[in-house]
Amino acid sequence: MSEQQDPASPGQAGATAIAAADSSAAASAATDAAILSTGALQNAIIQSANFSSIATDSRGVIQVFNIGAQRMLGYSAADVVNRMTPADLSDPGELLERAEFLSAELGIAIAAGFEALVFKASRGIEDIYELTYVRKDGSRFPALVSVTALRDPSGSTIGYLLIGTDNTARKHAEADRVTLERRLRDQQFHTRFLTEASTEALLTTDPLGTISATNVPMENLLQFSRNELVGTAFRSFFADPGQADACLEMAIGGGKVSDWELVAKPQAPNADACSTDAPNADAPSADAPSAAGSAALWSAHPFYGAGGELQGVFAAAHDVSELRRLERRLEEVEGELVHAGESAKAATVAVSDFLSGVANKLRSPLNTILGFAQLIDTDIPPPTLAQAASVEQILRAGWHLLELINEIVARADLESDALVLLEPTSLTEILRECHAAILPRARTNGVGVAFPPAGLPCFVLADRTRLKHVVMSLLSNAIAYNKVNGQVVVAIGLTSVAGKPDRVRLSVGDTGMGLAPAMLARIFHPFNTEGRVGGAANIGGIGLAASHRMVELMGGALHAESTLGAGSVFWFELDAAAEPQTPPSIAPLPTVPQGAHRRKLLYVEDNSSNLELVEQLLARVPDIRLITARDGRHGVLLARSEQPDVILMDIHLPGISGIEALQLLRSDLATARIPVIAVSGDAMPRDIQKGMKAGFFRYLTKPFDVRQFMETVEAGLELAGQKAGLK
Repeated sequence: MSEQQDPASPGQAGATAIAAADSSAAASAATDAAILSTGALQNAIIQSANFSSIATDSRGVIQVFNIGAQRMLGYSAADVVNRMTPADLSDPGELLERAEFLSAELGIAIAAGFEALVFKASRGIEDIYELTYVRKDGSRFPALVSVTALRDPSGSTIGYLLIGTDNTARKHAEADRVTLERRLRDQQFHTRFLTEASTEALLTTDPLGTISATNVPMENLLQFSRNELVGTAFRSFFADPGQADACLEMAIGGGKVSDWELVAKPQAPNADACSTDAPNADAPSADAPSAAGSAALWSAHPFYGAGGELQGVFAAAHDVSELRRLERRLEEVEGELVHAGESAKAATVAVSDFLSGVANKLRSPLNTILGFAQLIDTDIPPPTLAQAASVEQILRAGWHLLELINEIVARADLESDALVLLEPTSLTEILRECHAAILPRARTNGVGVAFPPAGLPCFVLADRTRLKHVVMSLLSNAIAYNKVNGQVVVAIGLTSVAGKPDRVRLSVGDTGMGLAPAMLARIFHPFNTEGRVGGAANIGGIGLAASHRMVELMGGALHAESTLGAGSVFWFELDAAAEPQTPPSIAPLPTVPQGAHRRKLLYVEDNSSNLELVEQLLARVPDIRLITARDGRHGVLLARSEQPDVILMDIHLPGISGIEALQLLRSDLATARIPVIAVSGDAMPRDIQKGMKAGFFRYLTKPFDVRQFMETVEAGLELAGQKAGLK
């Protein structure tokens, strides 16, 4: 029987011991590696420059001051280790505040030094707070500090670790955020203030046509409260919902809609009408009144978010109900005038006076609208893009209304049979003045304007003021209703008609949308409403009607030709005239010898620019001494004390008017003989007649012709000399 090895034999035990020893060695090596790794990690933390690491003993004396702490605070480790506590590096005032706060919070008295920094951590409470560190050079910076109590295996506190980061950047970012939020609130307030302060009716819709915001004038226009408007379909408030939809669709499609006429529905919308899917939504309700609601001209354009996404439509409207009622009334009156004879003439004068009065009353509120809108537009800081777009709509509507008012005045002047003075008038000079006036508008609209070559003499028999109005009206229409990058061409030519003298033709052509035959047939009808459908511009209107009448009064006729989609040409002919002979220039007066008598001229004017102009004109005449006054009462006093040879008197003066000042001068024997010349911007024939009737020697209108001005002054001085010789 063979000998078998015992499992517990000495050989096997030795192998087991060897294996155990190897395992122990491996564990020891792993422990050493872990220790080395932990040491490397601790060393990396201590050497980190991104945050400060300050370790103290249990009394608070600094034992570790890493690279980050040295960089942030400017101390070396040798400066602080075993020498200082973190409280020595902190703002004393903040330490006091923190101690008082913690004492109140925890109900225990806490000292204002190091204890205030570590009290919560010493009690095992997580503590992260802000404080102000003080650098070695005395400068300060905000820091975010985390405090941890360091304990031995038995749980006793052996020190504290304060880890801090420079909080300056975050503080600045927070301050910037607060500033931006405040600016945003201010902008929102300003936007709302602008909306509410505007006399124009304003609203916004979402992309689906639901009203999202509105202002008080819009509530008044539509006759619904803001709560009833917001959240309701835009289309629900109009007699023709389809036209309201079309207005928004055109705006959302990228086009800016202007002068789009919509008539409000006077009754409140019902639930079905508010839904675009409701049957017969476009049909007026059965109980709707026969009379239409308020009419308004709407402007609309889309607005977008910061990412370019469509946010909705901004719309502005101004009520033209009164104007429409006036138009209808005028059409009725004109129809009656066809058969009225002499009574028709009286009615026309009455209507003209009414128009003139309405126009003058409209100027004051319109001046307020345009003035405040421009103040906002030029404010510092400038308005946001959305606000600028809103202001643009207000200004656009305001200037448009001002043009209508001016044309109403022109029409009133025509219908009152105002005097037409026909004289040889330079058409070339008229075109030069119109070119300078119209060029900024053409550039704004992106339209080129071509005029005939300058320098060619061309005279017609015309009333200069009315001729210029006609040319400006034709140019304004050609630019306003042209396309972007379109052209306006002005041409002059001679025509000859059998039995009549040669006539001059002026034509203004554009490359706009053109006119349909039906619209062209009504183009010169007073208050023509053609051309407004779908937001198209009012091609006719009182401007062309007034121009047509003006040309007739000057012995001509205004015509129009148009091709739909290609453009239109407006032209008129007037009798040609010979160039008037220029009177010989008056030789400059010689220098007045020293001590010689100088004639005195008093100018009463409150406008600085007008004063400066007259001063420069009279500076050319060495024997005239100019004295000035800024108001009527002062002017009368100067006239009494200085006894001028001639007086120039503005009509509209602060205090008393120029006419009242003239009456005071005429009632005083010392000044009654002095010739007084009126200088005024009131240029209508009735104004001139009123001034001459009041007793002015001459009546000059602003802007005056320099030659005419000098001749009038010389005539006044000559009369003064004659009166002086009779004394």
